Amino acid sequence: MLIDTHCHLDFKDFDNDRDEVIDRAVNAGVGKMINVASSMQGSRRSIELAAKYDMVYASVGVHPHDAKTVTDKTMAELKGLAGENKVVAVGEVGLDYYRNISPREEQIAVFKKFIHLARDINKPLIVHSRDARDDALDLLRRENKNGVKAVMHCFAGDADLLKECLDMGLYISFTGSLTFKNAGDLREAAKAMRPERLFLETDAPFLAPQELRGKRNEPAYLTYLVDEWVKILGLSKEDIARITTHNANSFFGLDLGEKAKIAYEIRDSLYLNITNRCTNRCDFCVRAQTAFVKGHNLRLEKEPSVDEILKAIGDPKKYKEIVFCGYGEPTARLDVMKAIAKDMKAKGLKVRLVTNGHAVLINGRPVVKEIIGLVDRVSVSLNAENEAQYNKICKPESGPKAYGHVIDFIKDCAASGIETEATCLDLPGVDVKRCESIAKSLGAKFRLRSFGVVG
Repeated sequence: MLIDTHCHLDFKDFDNDRDEVIDRAVNAGVGKMINVASSMQGSRRSIELAAKYDMVYASVGVHPHDAKTVTDKTMAELKGLAGENKVVAVGEVGLDYYRNISPREEQIAVFKKFIHLARDINKPLIVHSRDARDDALDLLRRENKNGVKAVMHCFAGDADLLKECLDMGLYISFTGSLTFKNAGDLREAAKAMRPERLFLETDAPFLAPQELRGKRNEPAYLTYLVDEWVKILGLSKEDIARITTHNANSFFGLDLGEKAKIAYEIRDSLYLNITNRCTNRCDFCVRAQTAFVKGHNLRLEKEPSVDEILKAIGDPKKYKEIVFCGYGEPTARLDVMKAIAKDMKAKGLKVRLVTNGHAVLINGRPVVKEIIGLVDRVSVSLNAENEAQYNKICKPESGPKAYGHVIDFIKDCAASGIETEATCLDLPGVDVKRCESIAKSLGAKFRLRSFGVVG
């Protein structure tokens, strides 16, 4: 399912065929739409549409063009409307210095009020910022001290602005302008986008994608944007749909059920999530922030049996490889892992293990000889250049000697003919060059991972 997080179905452009437009969206896979208000009247219309259509949600707010019309009475009425059923955000609000239809000082004053409104009612912000980069970000920093979630809608900036927004914790959505022939710079900047902060939006009826330029935009055309993100991020259509739908569900509180996954697909690989248990408590681990990786919920309610895992896998032959990598450390269930790997190898599949390297500590016996012939590739989290640094950032439950076991595991895997790589993150204080040298001395390849990029 796709979610159009920003459209204006209440506009008169859709008065003659609104039902058909929504039907086309649903048939195209756009299962939910956020109708974003841009005026007092639009806020009321947005709520009416949300009440009429199951798949439509509403926001309330006033576009910065009309900031000069916003009074204390307006704000009080909007606060009341924000409590209506299916109102999920405040917006679109912000600053627009491109046309300056309302004076800048009034735009700034009103944007402050909307930031405070979102804080008071605990709803996220949909931010419009055009030619107002510094003021918009400065206001969000100063006025949003309690961290109300916010999305920068219709992003059109450069890579530096994108990084600044992401570092502030903002979500980002791009429109059909990402597909325009002359949008090469925007596409280049978008390569740095973190999928975990990405939304899809059409801004319909505006900004139809390149193939339909000059026509009225509508939510069904969101699929063109998905195709563009596939090219930019190197993910599959299913990945883009799942990730952005999860992002929108979490951000807007849409209450879509997202059950835990045993087998989960990313690109053309199938990952197996077989335990929640891990023997490290790494400062950087995604577990400290979320149970979701690339839109998949990995927090298991119980550890699955071999039969349950095989059922979850289904037909594995459509995947490039089967990867033991989930919410916990796979070798905590070594016998289950071996049984599944044996089945996959019998079917001609490549098998990879992603591990913290504690297998011998966990199982109390030599492990590498048991996985020869069952595992083709091993990726081991080295993470540090010495024991003290490892203990500081990984906090192993098994005590300060865990780092030595990680080193031995890498060496033994490589010596046994298993394709082996050691990885570390680009964390402050970690000597990456030294980690690379250690990996190569152990007979392993080296891969540097980026902090915050998972899956």
